[in-house]
Amino acid sequence: MPSLGISAPVLGIRARNGVLNPPSNPRLLGWWSDGAQPGAAKGSAVITGHTVHYGGGVFDDLEQVAKGATVKVTTGRGTIDYRVTSVTIYRKKALAKAATNVFSQSVPGRLVLITCDDWDGTAYLSNAVVIAAPID
Repeated sequence: MPSLGISAPVLGIRARNGVLNPPSNPRLLGWWSDGAQPGAAKGSAVITGHTVHYGGGVFDDLEQVAKGATVKVTTGRGTIDYRVTSVTIYRKKALAKAATNVFSQSVPGRLVLITCDDWDGTAYLSNAVVIAAPID
């Protein structure tokens, strides 16, 4: 993500009991391997990463990305460019209710970036969700 200086390796991950946790290393990103691949014509390609309240998480500043910013995803097939269409902060319960839409595989191809947000000193209360559409 050029505007935030984010560049990190991406590993395939799977949800466990309905929860998609990023890789334990806060400098790595996780791609939900049961969803669409980046660049797919249909479905949400979901990538998640850590925010670390004291710094060092690859998605520490994700919620600051601006609508219209460019996101680049490089795969073995080349680089896919996306443009950010929305940045939403969901409280944990609200994200659970929105999960069907956020993780949808029936939408036109898109990129969904997710991280924790709103540290209260003991836990994260929210999630930042960035949705981006492919640039034709």
